[in-house]
Amino acid sequence: MPKTPSPTARKSRKQGRRSPLATISLLAVGLLFTGGAFAAFSTSTASAETPAVVSAASVEDGKKLFQANCASCHGLDLEGTEDAPSLIGVGAAAVDFQVGTGRMPMQAHGPQAPVKPVQFTDDQIKSMAEYVATTAPGPGIPDESLLDGEGDVANGAELFRINCAMCHNVAGAGGALTEGKYAPALTGVAPEHIYEAMVTGPQNMPVFSDANLSPEEKRDVISALKFMEANPSPGGHTLGSLGPVAEGLFLWIFGLGSIVALTVWITARSN
Repeated sequence: MPKTPSPTARKSRKQGRRSPLATISLLAVGLLFTGGAFAAFSTSTASAETPAVVSAASVEDGKKLFQANCASCHGLDLEGTEDAPSLIGVGAAAVDFQVGTGRMPMQAHGPQAPVKPVQFTDDQIKSMAEYVATTAPGPGIPDESLLDGEGDVANGAELFRINCAMCHNVAGAGGALTEGKYAPALTGVAPEHIYEAMVTGPQNMPVFSDANLSPEEKRDVISALKFMEANPSPGGHTLGSLGPVAEGLFLWIFGLGSIVALTVWITARSN
């Protein structure tokens, strides 16, 4: 017959059994630690780009400007509406890009917000950017050292071809996308707006975080674009930098047309 455990053995076995609350407590501690670490990392990344000194008066001015010009679409508390997305967590960079390029406020709903004349002064744009940045951590306006165009041009050109050329064209001339959308040309775009576009992903553009492209690599991309802008095509006329289709069409129309015209002229002379 099997032996009946002694009271002492039953007591020790009971004491060695883990309580269900212990597992829940361990999971809670793990989640809190992971969430805290992620929040600390996000805050430190945002604060590295956001201006260190933000005056309360400037933030208040930005709030008034936002409520007067943007809240009808984005909501009084930046929560978004059916007509426009939430701005919580987009950071100062998104505001500086959208408003600083004239894309916002939009004149009319469409597939994409086009570039148009800027409606606010630099100080007003800064105030609105600071106001939005105070609501939640997000990408900040880049430091001037990343916008000087003195990066590695060769590396930047390679990174641009790998990550951007499929939409913006290898020469940065832009290109058509689906449903009436398009990748804009990058000539004449301010360096800070190029950087801000990379970290915020406006329209159909993906976000290039520091895990995808480091700040130095973004600087290299900007340097390459500015180098191409300052040094036009050495091979002749760019033909809009539209690629082999435009070049083939040019040769078909003007090259073949010239041959036909020369043939007709020679025939007419011989007759």
